[in-house]
Amino acid sequence: MSQIKTHVKKGDQVEIITGNHKGKRGTVLLVNAIKGQVVVEGARPLKKAAKPTEANPSGGINTIDGPVHISNVKKVG
Repeated sequence: MSQIKTHVKKGDQVEIITGNHKGKRGTVLLVNAIKGQVVVEGARPLKKAAKPTEANPSGGINTIDGPVHISNVKKVG
């Protein structure tokens, strides 16, 4: 399986350059080169419902970081 080259990698500081979250900066947590997505810390928060489990008996709503298309970010430093 061949590797897909990307301009950012995990741990890089990036800025979102287009879309609703334009101007937000953060650290790359995950790069999915096949889907062309990156997850930037604190840039696109999503709310997810969670069922009660043994670890979290009350369940509730969790906030996670959502993906952004890789072409919408630029490397800052």
